[in-house]
Amino acid sequence: MNNILMKSTVPFSRDTINSINSRRVMEPISSKDVFTLNNTSANTVAEATHPAANSHQAAPHQTGVSQTSSPVRQNQIIPQLSNQVKKGQRVNLFNGNDTTQVSACLGWNLINPACDVDVSAFMLGTAGKVIGDDWFVFYGQTESPDHSTIFSDNCDNDRESISIDLTKLHADVAKIVFVLTINEAVENHLNFSMVKDAYVRIMDNVTGNELVSFMMDEYYDNVNSMMIGELYLHNGTWKFNAIGNGVAKDLRGLCELYGVQVL
Repeated sequence: MNNILMKSTVPFSRDTINSINSRRVMEPISSKDVFTLNNTSANTVAEATHPAANSHQAAPHQTGVSQTSSPVRQNQIIPQLSNQVKKGQRVNLFNGNDTTQVSACLGWNLINPACDVDVSAFMLGTAGKVIGDDWFVFYGQTESPDHSTIFSDNCDNDRESISIDLTKLHADVAKIVFVLTINEAVENHLNFSMVKDAYVRIMDNVTGNELVSFMMDEYYDNVNSMMIGELYLHNGTWKFNAIGNGVAKDLRGLCELYGVQVL
């Protein structure tokens, strides 16, 4: 059982959890069908900052991992997304012999600067649950037990990233889900209708090339966590699924959803 490091100082009520939005899934497509996105113009938001949004409150964690975050950047120039897919699309990326090191680089802008958005990655087995209580990474647990998957908020062109070394990845991991959460969303009545320009781009760490990218175009006022996308292994080939749907759960609720036992 894991004592998950949370930024929330108020106990989370199960009564606030709503049902998961239904997902719209399309048939797999070839990477040749991926359309090219024209240069995306820069987006700006208000310069105001929220004191609680500028630091992660680190606390002892049973894995010994602590995290000190850099200040939240309120204005981000969205990088060019050269191989963008639409919500629900699935594309073949590579097999294990083609690419061994990739990164999921994520960014967003804020309509409401009080929103403190963070990235988490859950490492799931074939049953759709984590393969162990420590098999997810986020600001409070920055590295997976096999040292394959690492969280970082020290990014040049993105806000946060999850790097993955497939040569170290545990054989039982069949899927890695990337999630955006809003800190203390329930307590402060925050939701994803207050966020915009959220994207994920999967990068080849060796060549620096973008393999695929997805920018959300649907935002919900009844959720405070968004499953933006996932990498999954199918018949020896790694694929990307552009999800873009959310749940009315905070990070602790997501841990329970994916099978992490929390105190």
